[in-house]
Amino acid sequence: MDAGAAWHPVAAYLYVLHLDGPSLAWEYLRRNPEYRRDWHLHRRRPGQARRWGLRLLENPDLDARDAHPDWFPDPPGVVHVLPDADSPPGALPFRLWDLPGEKRLLHDGRRLLLFLRVGGRTRCLALSSELEDGMAHVYAVRASPQMAARWRNAEITLALLDERQAKQPGGGIAGDRPGRTALLHLRTLQALDGVQAGASQRQIATVLYGADAVAERWYSDGQLRAHVRRLIARGRRLMQGGYRRLLHPRQ
Repeated sequence: MDAGAAWHPVAAYLYVLHLDGPSLAWEYLRRNPEYRRDWHLHRRRPGQARRWGLRLLENPDLDARDAHPDWFPDPPGVVHVLPDADSPPGALPFRLWDLPGEKRLLHDGRRLLLFLRVGGRTRCLALSSELEDGMAHVYAVRASPQMAARWRNAEITLALLDERQAKQPGGGIAGDRPGRTALLHLRTLQALDGVQAGASQRQIATVLYGADAVAERWYSDGQLRAHVRRLIARGRRLMQGGYRRLLHPRQ
């Protein structure tokens, strides 16, 4: 493979700094050569998707800004929308097209999923088959031993539905600056792309840290070389199954 070009510009990876766990999981999975092979050979076989923790295979050519992977089981941020069986007077009706942001509907064979993209983030609502436009409705999350984490993730999803918050920068999500973990994911993905493009460890270090740093600090048992090796090893682990921990970090 050509070791040049596509994976070099860090600007192409900046979106990674703002991804949540499920979106990061997709970034690693879509780089897996076996997953890509399954997509090309078995995309019409839903049973094949369970191998990867999905209900349906998603196109690996789409990055997290455009892909809508249907994970199994659902990540904590998925909120279920159900008809309100005992709605009070004045209950808010469900209006699909009044919801903020870009929308995509996906039926996975069992249920209808609504993906909302607001403020650079994508969140998912699972719509009951009994829900109709204009109905009073309730929101629900799946019971689990990690209920506190599920509630926190659900609150982020529900914040997107508040039109006043959606109009603010960040789309209703607390816009913390990207931290060290986010930067680590960016460099890990860039290093993984480099090694899969056929680049040497030294070439990867040069792209990530600059030619001057490599000229001064690159030697056989040096820290820079060890760091690049760790990035590559970490990327491979996450690509080959470790991505599941990003979906359900406490399970």
